Amino acid sequence: MANATERSCSMLIYNDKQSTANEIKDALEGSDTEQKILAMQKAIVLLLNGEQLPQLFITIVRYVLPSEDHTVQKLLLLYLEAIEKTDSAGKVLPEMILICQNLRNNLQHPNEYIRGVTLRFLCRIREEEILEPLVPSILANLEHRHSYVRRNAVLAISALCKLPKGELLVPDADELIERFLGQEQDVSAKRNALMLLTQHSQDRAVKYLFEHLDQLAVWGDILQMAVLELIRIVCRTKPDAKGKYIKIILALLQSPSAAVTYECAVSLTSLSQAPTAVRAAANCYCQLLVSQSDNNVKLIVLDRLQELKDKHRDVMQEQLLDVLRALSSPNLDIRRKTLDITLDLITSRNIDEVVMVLKKEIMRTQSADSERGPEYRQMLVAAIHSCAVKFPEVASNVVHLLMDFLGDPLVSSALDVVFFVREICETHPALRPSILARLTDTFSSIRASRVVSCALWVLGEYSASREEVEAALGVIHAG
Repeated sequence: MANATERSCSMLIYNDKQSTANEIKDALEGSDTEQKILAMQKAIVLLLNGEQLPQLFITIVRYVLPSEDHTVQKLLLLYLEAIEKTDSAGKVLPEMILICQNLRNNLQHPNEYIRGVTLRFLCRIREEEILEPLVPSILANLEHRHSYVRRNAVLAISALCKLPKGELLVPDADELIERFLGQEQDVSAKRNALMLLTQHSQDRAVKYLFEHLDQLAVWGDILQMAVLELIRIVCRTKPDAKGKYIKIILALLQSPSAAVTYECAVSLTSLSQAPTAVRAAANCYCQLLVSQSDNNVKLIVLDRLQELKDKHRDVMQEQLLDVLRALSSPNLDIRRKTLDITLDLITSRNIDEVVMVLKKEIMRTQSADSERGPEYRQMLVAAIHSCAVKFPEVASNVVHLLMDFLGDPLVSSALDVVFFVREICETHPALRPSILARLTDTFSSIRASRVVSCALWVLGEYSASREEVEAALGVIHAG
């Protein structure tokens, strides 16, 4: 039983109300389709829980195989996937011959849904003795009028080729699929066919790509993604040919599909370290940051930008202002990652622009009604503080603005501000008079006791002139 539960399976179902084999058998032998569906579901659950149920097999062959109901047929395929098809010696059980005949009938069924789900089912079968008599029927479905059948027929052939003796089952698969690819119009079917050639005959796949290169821009996004996968695989096996393939990736960067452009950027950075390629990838990531509304996508793109920052700092410094556009997102995780990337990339050349953006953002938090506004403001204060520590010349541009937030309701944010003020007073003596004057004006708005104590220390420590001392004492008496 342990072996039965440990073998591979594509389904995982839990049911705490299990039925007995006899109850299932009685329901299967009845004429009620709904009861058959419920009985098949219960049988599949028992099989997945490790029960063998050999007594049900003949019942299912007699009463379920002839059913024309689509749900019953789909459940039948799930049941066939779950049952044990070989004996202890690894040989296919004799009763599987009955199943082979039913599968052949399904592959020739007039309904395209039955054909399609059967072809998908065959992708998960590994017993070559079961698959061998079905190969002619599978190949015949490549010419079916419905694209749903054709695309699943390609998947079934691909699964056959992956078997240990796949070349014997379909010896001319590569040539057959190449011919199919040249005639097919359905994007999904073409994608499946190109992926098959990529895995089993790269030369044919590359030949098809270059013969149709002028049509690449109008191919569907899933077909373009398959092209990118082909390029990555070929470049790993033939590094000398990277040049001509990178040109194709750069052309695909103009695709209207966000998924394609993202994969292009990933491919560029994995295949080339040239500044031109890295710059194109970084620019693509920055465009995705602005154009995509899904926060998960933004976080993934920021991770990629973080990787680029670690390896190509000079290129990323050029894109810094574009990265900062991600601060327009209301999500705090996105804003935090954006600020982390920004603080690692600031230089004397871009510090003024960065501080200007941060000042605009911190002023925007005053008018915003967001519940997370104080938290975002604290992040911005910390970022500006970090900028001022690295580049002291910007301190005079931001210290007076930040002092407006000494009365911030979020104590940690107000503490960050007052600590910043204390540090600037210590390191910039020329700014002390204006800071002290500003501090006396805003002292009455301070709410937190810890902020008050630090502000009083600043007034007492740095008030040097008679006017400053009198102003400080006046603030204290007024409090």
